[in-house]
Amino acid sequence: MNCNDSPEDGDLVGEDGKIVVPDDVANAIRTLIRWAGDDPAREGLVDTPRRVARAWKEYCAGYAEDPSRHLARIFEEVGGYDEIVLLRDIPFQSHCEHHMAPIIGRAHIAYLPRNHVVGISKLARVLHAFARRLQVQERLTAEVADCIWNNLKPQGVAVVIEASHACMTARGVRTPGVSMVTSRMMGVFRDDERSRKEVLALMGMQGRG
Repeated sequence: MNCNDSPEDGDLVGEDGKIVVPDDVANAIRTLIRWAGDDPAREGLVDTPRRVARAWKEYCAGYAEDPSRHLARIFEEVGGYDEIVLLRDIPFQSHCEHHMAPIIGRAHIAYLPRNHVVGISKLARVLHAFARRLQVQERLTAEVADCIWNNLKPQGVAVVIEASHACMTARGVRTPGVSMVTSRMMGVFRDDERSRKEVLALMGMQGRG
């Protein structure tokens, strides 16, 4: 779903082409607005509950998606290529499951092929499918790596995620400018120090492994 509220398969759609928001969902958001100290009936907030509901359908679109399907089509004619495949600096946005606050960051995803490769954009699609759910960064990192490992059967997988968490930067300790780094190494990238250093260097993460 995109920012114009277009529906996904299975969503109930009104005559205006937008997703129909159930009354209990809209009322829950009105209750939150009221509890926060504002009047959900004032002009600027009248349509906010349904906008927020549709936005959250978009933020959490990953629940309706199977990330592994993006890795179903593989290519075996790669001219004997058997070196690291890396997609760097993939931007993503997720939401923390503890405060439902934004997690904004970038990911580096690499794998060492065995007999075949996958279209490079599919690595980003796997990331986004998992990111569009309520998450913790550690689980997100593991889910992306495990999905690639289980479906491509490569010699190694390396996933490093760097992200800023609004639950820390905009509330609580209110410490902006801080990023969290998580990684998951599998196969040769876990077992062989030389391979691990090589992939981290390609990611620009020397000294962090």
